[in-house]
Amino acid sequence: MMGGIPREIEADLKRARRLAWWTIFWIGSIVIVMGSVVGSSQAMRTALIEDVLSMVPAIVLLIALRLEGRKPTKLYPYGFDRAHSLAFLIAATALTAVGGVLLIESLITLAMREHVTIPSVELFGQQVWLGWLMMAGLAYSVVPPLILGRMKLPIAQRVHDAVLHTDAKMQKADWMTGIAGIGGIVGIAFGFWWADAAAAVIISFSILSDGITALRIAAAELTDGTPRELGSSRIAPDAEALLGALHERWPGSEIRLRESGRYILAQVHGVTPPQEPIDLAKLWPGKPERAWRFALLSFVPPEQHEHEGERV
Repeated sequence: MMGGIPREIEADLKRARRLAWWTIFWIGSIVIVMGSVVGSSQAMRTALIEDVLSMVPAIVLLIALRLEGRKPTKLYPYGFDRAHSLAFLIAATALTAVGGVLLIESLITLAMREHVTIPSVELFGQQVWLGWLMMAGLAYSVVPPLILGRMKLPIAQRVHDAVLHTDAKMQKADWMTGIAGIGGIVGIAFGFWWADAAAAVIISFSILSDGITALRIAAAELTDGTPRELGSSRIAPDAEALLGALHERWPGSEIRLRESGRYILAQVHGVTPPQEPIDLAKLWPGKPERAWRFALLSFVPPEQHEHEGERV
C-alpha cells in the first residue's frame, strides 16, 4: 500500500523507536526493584504486574515499526501497514486482560476483609520496616514513566500512532499506580486494613478502562470502520474533514473511509475513475504536514456500485 515510511514522519518514528527501547530498559529496572520489595501487599503485587505488562506496547511497537517500512511481497501484496493495527490489538488486549484480572483480585481481597501486615526486614544489620522500602520502590516507579509518557504523547499525535498512544497511556497508569500504591502502604501503617486493597482497585479499574477504550478503537480499525480519534472511539476530526472535502469534489457520490495502520484510505462510489492523475495532497483539507495520512484514493464506477447495491 505505502511501501515505505513517509519522509514527513521518519524522524518522529525513529525517536519513537528509541523511546520504546528506553521504556523496556527503565521499566525492566523498575520491575527488578519492585520485585525485591513486593511483600504481601495487594497494591504492590498489582503495581508489579502492571509494570511487567506495561512493556508489551513498547515491544509490539518495535515489531510493528520494523514491519511497516517493508515493501509489498508476493504473499503480502498490500504491504505491512496493518501490522501496526495488529500490534495495537495485542497491546489493547493485554491492557484489558490485566486490568480485569487485577480488579477481580482486588475486589475479592476487599470482600474477604484480608488484613495485610508488613513485617520488618534486616538491612545492613539493622531492622527496617519493609513498608519504607516498598514506598521507596514505588516512588522510583513513578519517575521514569512520568517522563517517558510526556515525551511519547506529542509524537503519537504527530504520527497518529495508536500503539505509541496506548504506550503513553500505560506510562500514565504506571505513575498513577505508584502514587496509589504509596497511599495504600501509608494506609496500612495507620491501621486502615482496606487502604491497600482499595488502592489496588483504583489502579486496576483505571487500567481496565483504558484497555476497553483501546479495544474498541482496535476493533473498529480491523473491521474497516471509519478512522477513529487517538484514544477515543469518536471519528477522527481529519477523517470528518476529508469526508466533507471528497463530497464537495464529487457531490452525490458515496464516500467510504477506512484506516490501515496510521493511514486513511478512501473509496468514491458511483463515480467513473478520472483519466488524469489526482494529487492526494491537494485533496487533503487539513494541515499540509499531515497530508501523508491520506494514502490511497480509489473509485467504484456507477455500474459496479449498483451491482454491489443489488448484492446487499
